[in-house]
Amino acid sequence: MPYCQPVSPKIADPELRTELIETAARLVATEGRGGLTLRRLAQEVGTSTMAIYTHFGGMDELRREVRREGFNRLRERLDAVRSTRDPIADLSLLGVTYYLSAASSPNLYRAMFLDGPVDDADFNTGLDTFMHLVNGVERCLAAGRLPSAMPADAGELAVELWALNHGLVTLQLAHLLPAEQALARFETAGRSLMLAWGADPKGLARSMASVRRRLAQSTN
Repeated sequence: MPYCQPVSPKIADPELRTELIETAARLVATEGRGGLTLRRLAQEVGTSTMAIYTHFGGMDELRREVRREGFNRLRERLDAVRSTRDPIADLSLLGVTYYLSAASSPNLYRAMFLDGPVDDADFNTGLDTFMHLVNGVERCLAAGRLPSAMPADAGELAVELWALNHGLVTLQLAHLLPAEQALARFETAGRSLMLAWGADPKGLARSMASVRRRLAQSTN
C-alpha cells in the first residue's frame, strides 16, 4: 500500500485542535518541554506540521493555548461553585474543585504549572482563577470567620492555601500519594490551617459537613 502524506485541513477543525492540545500536554507532562516538537506532535496525532500552523501559527502559540485550555477548564469548574451564606464552606469547596480539576486533566495541569509560562506575555494567563481563591478568603475575613488571620492580606493567605492544594495535587500526580489519601488530606490539612487562622471549631465542623453534602449532591 503506497504511503500517503497526511494532509493539513485548509480550515481549523475544532476536534483536531482539541486533540493537538491534549497530545501536546501529554508530551510536555511525560517528557518535559523538550519532548514537544512540531514534527513529534504531528506524528502522534497523525496529521501534518502544517495542520499545527493552521490551528496555532507556531510552537509558542501552541504552548500558550495548552496553558489557556487548562485554565479555561479550571475556570469553568470554579465558576460553578456557588456562593452561600457559609464562606468557609465555599472556600473549602473551591479547594476541592481545584483538586478535582487537576485530577481530571493531569497532563494539562502539569503543562499549566510545572512547565510554566511561555514568555512574559503568557505570565498572567489564569490569574483570574487565583482571584477566586482571594475573593473566597476575603469573604471569610469579612464575615469574621478567621479572626486570628487579621489583619493579614487576603492574597497572602490565598497563596498559603494554593501552596497546600498544589502540593497535594503534585504528590498525587507524581504517584507518591494515593488519590483517596490526597483527597482526605485536603480536608484535614485545610481544617488545620483554618483553625490556625482562628476558625471556631464547631462552626468549622459544620462548614466541612456542608462541603461533604454539596459534593455528594453534585455527584448524584
